Amino acid sequence: MEDTSSGVEDPVNGESVADSEEFDSLRGILADGVVGAAGGLVGTAMMTVVFLIAQSLGAFDLSDFAILTELVGLSGVVPEVLFGFFIFLGGGMFPWPLLFAALKEYLPGRTDPVSGAFFGAAMWTGFVLAFYTGQTGLSLVLYAVLTLVAHVVYGMGLGAVFNYFATRPDSIV
Repeated sequence: MEDTSSGVEDPVNGESVADSEEFDSLRGILADGVVGAAGGLVGTAMMTVVFLIAQSLGAFDLSDFAILTELVGLSGVVPEVLFGFFIFLGGGMFPWPLLFAALKEYLPGRTDPVSGAFFGAAMWTGFVLAFYTGQTGLSLVLYAVLTLVAHVVYGMGLGAVFNYFATRPDSIV
């Protein structure tokens, strides 16, 4: 006899309708958003440590975050580096975790932290070009390597938080 199953679980047949509706409830969506924001905060904090190391080696300058303040047209109105970092933090806490949540089933890796590492590496491709400020020689190599490490660390932190909350018995993530 031939197996005609598609390999995809049917939420109605595989689990009760009440369980599948829980994911579509406003409470479930908000809980997922909070988990994503927490993961983004953890990942961005870990990434910032790598950026501080890169700054101490002369490969990256945290004042480059002022570029973001300039992009939104608030140069001279607010503290540029601090405001730029808060914009960067907001991006790390909201849109990127939402994209990760949507794509993590399609990313390489069997666990969320490993998938997050691949996600961070993919994000790095835009960052490395957007924040390049004319480094050359060894400084350029350090810039490329350390910003890649920072993004991989971000993704691993983001994935670890998703993994932690997914394995909690009372979580709906």
